[in-house]
Amino acid sequence: PKLVMFGASVFPFPHPVKELAETIHAVGGIVGYDAAHVAGLIAGKCFQDPLREGADVVSLSTHKTFFGPQHGGVLSWEKYADKIKRATFPGMVSNHHLHAVAGVTIAAAEMLEFGREYARQIVRNAKALAQALYERGFNVLAEHKGFTESHVILIDITKYGDGGTIEETLEEANIIINRNLLPWDIKEGRHFQHPGGIRLGVSEVTRLGMRESEMVEIAEFIKRVVIDKEPPKKVRADVAEFRKDYQKVHYCFENATEAYKYVKIR
Repeated sequence: PKLVMFGASVFPFPHPVKELAETIHAVGGIVGYDAAHVAGLIAGKCFQDPLREGADVVSLSTHKTFFGPQHGGVLSWEKYADKIKRATFPGMVSNHHLHAVAGVTIAAAEMLEFGREYARQIVRNAKALAQALYERGFNVLAEHKGFTESHVILIDITKYGDGGTIEETLEEANIIINRNLLPWDIKEGRHFQHPGGIRLGVSEVTRLGMRESEMVEIAEFIKRVVIDKEPPKKVRADVAEFRKDYQKVHYCFENATEAYKYVKIR
């Protein structure tokens, strides 16, 4: 193969980059890694390090676990720099959206300052939420591996309905998750609009200052809607009341000048 890509939209565990990179390179292949969902965890040193494990190029988003404005980035080695630059501009993109560059810069500085603590708490929260849901009767996948090593967990929800319907019902209760295909759904005749799974991520609630104990409360809200079949509007009011205590963004600078110590002024 000319190119082997690692990456996923459901990315609970590191991929086998270091195990396969040498073999891929031996047959002349390039190793790519899509870090869109896990870039913040990589920056926080709580996930794998794909470049140093053998990847030649890493693509990423700056608005998922890396908590900046919507943007994208490419990381690679110096030997590939000219090829990547030529392929990117003007062939693939028309400009780099200057209005967002400043936001990405601040997010990068915040990642330097708070990234390790932020990423660690994300993983702790994801594991706590998975465990709490599992204990309440949900079929959280990968229990044998500790459920997750990232920000995301995946649940086989077929015991209680389909992912599309449950997504909509939880939204009525002020709980935003998303439906997600399971690996075996197509074989079993399910469709992406009504799959067998739901996907939950903890990045945003972590940024709002929630920790492991709040994950237990969130799991209870979800159980009340999905398993206990409480009216979503009743749970909605309780969720809104719970959310009132979390109005501040964490892992960020408190004023407009703190980021400057990371910026070299020329």
